[in-house]
Amino acid sequence: MSPSSSPYRAALAIARRLRDAGHQAFFAGGCVRDLLLGLAPKDFDVATSATPEQIVALFPKTFTVGAHFGVVLVVSEQDESGGVCQSVTEEEQINNVSGPREIATEVATFRNDGAYSDGRRPDAVRYTTDPREDVLRRDFTINGMLLDPIAFDSTGAPAHTTLDFVDGRQDLAARVIRAIGDPNLRFAEDKLRMLRAVRFAARLDFQIDAATAAAIRRHAAEIAQVSAERIRDELTRILTEGGARRGFELLFDLGLLAQVLPEAVRLRGVAQPPEFHPEGDVWTHTMLMLEKLGAESPSLLPLREASRTVRSTLAWAALLHDIGKPATFQPPKPAVPGSNEKPDRIRFNGHVEAGVRIAETILARLRFSGDDTSQILSLVANHMRFGDVLQMKQSTLKRFLRLSHFDEHLALHRLDALSAHGDLACYNFARAHFEVEPTPDLRPAPLLTGRDLIAAGYRPSPQFKPMLALAEDAQLEGSITTPEQALALVQAAYPRPSTSPNLNPHK
Repeated sequence: MSPSSSPYRAALAIARRLRDAGHQAFFAGGCVRDLLLGLAPKDFDVATSATPEQIVALFPKTFTVGAHFGVVLVVSEQDESGGVCQSVTEEEQINNVSGPREIATEVATFRNDGAYSDGRRPDAVRYTTDPREDVLRRDFTINGMLLDPIAFDSTGAPAHTTLDFVDGRQDLAARVIRAIGDPNLRFAEDKLRMLRAVRFAARLDFQIDAATAAAIRRHAAEIAQVSAERIRDELTRILTEGGARRGFELLFDLGLLAQVLPEAVRLRGVAQPPEFHPEGDVWTHTMLMLEKLGAESPSLLPLREASRTVRSTLAWAALLHDIGKPATFQPPKPAVPGSNEKPDRIRFNGHVEAGVRIAETILARLRFSGDDTSQILSLVANHMRFGDVLQMKQSTLKRFLRLSHFDEHLALHRLDALSAHGDLACYNFARAHFEVEPTPDLRPAPLLTGRDLIAAGYRPSPQFKPMLALAEDAQLEGSITTPEQALALVQAAYPRPSTSPNLNPHK
């Protein structure tokens, strides 16, 4: 059966129009790979013998995202009959504004690339009408196949409508990631391909061809030439698209992890107290958490986007939650002969605070957004608090439960516990309270404000913060319910200046 998705129908209509105009047109890249694997492609790219100028002439609503490299974005809308009409202005395309039925299809001209002096883009390209030349410049054999969309739409059989100049189908069957041609040249052209090899191997559970792996090891240090943003995005895909544990084990084995995340390498060999972590060292614990990121569970399902990938902030927090342990490792103190002291254990005093500082450095280096940085750091900073939930006062518990995206905090703790001692008592307790606690009870309208304190005769000062916190604590505990009770409570603990010059009852 051929796909029926809107991206497929849009790409098929584009290919038909190109063919009708006398040009060659094929589906190319990952969509062909996925169709051959029986997977549903997320999008469909078109490769054609038409030049960018010819593409633009055929499709009036276009955006030349990479005309220098022969790439044009054709923006279209799928109507009920399956036809394609142009519907988006160039300004909207630039600002990524699109409605639910608008589809952007990448259409690229067959080309032969020149030298890659910057390790990312070719210095010059030469357009060609030979699809084989176009394929030979691509990264991996499993991504280097072309598919006749017209024949495929008629037969629904990708295996019989594929053009394969690089033995990509053979490598798919063998479950191998292999660079096209000389892997040293492919990685010299675009250093990011080394991380992409890891991503495909992890997500598809394939092996990396020996020559390709050797070339990655040889060129691993050159990944530093790639921009932080591109590295961040590729690492995020490894973490969220499936096979995260295998991905990071491959990154280590191939020498890439030491280049892009040396802090994570330091987790290896850092022992943990076996009574809490029978699974082993910090690296093993972290890898178990990454392995469970893809597990179907009631707590993780809400954290999946439409693409079924795990939320990136949760995934990065799983990787970084114990990143402060190597710096705070304390071996057990030797037992004193003849003493009755209990045997000491390995400790990581202050590892959360150290972890937040290290994680902040990593996230800044990789140029994470402010919102993502804030959430990941919050997850790292609060991951140990679950151990206290059974003893928390109601006010403390409610403040904990109202942390932004608390569902991610729950999911992180669940991963943490299942990858260590396996005790979910604290998780179950916190989740039960989170699910039944109405939002207004977690963050009720304050009974007392700074204006109320001023009206009551207090002068504005830093002391207002603990005064208002005292009132909110009592409100969250349920011991007060009215503004009058809140003010009386504060007045008893913090007498007005007219009755006492000292506003701090503890001095």
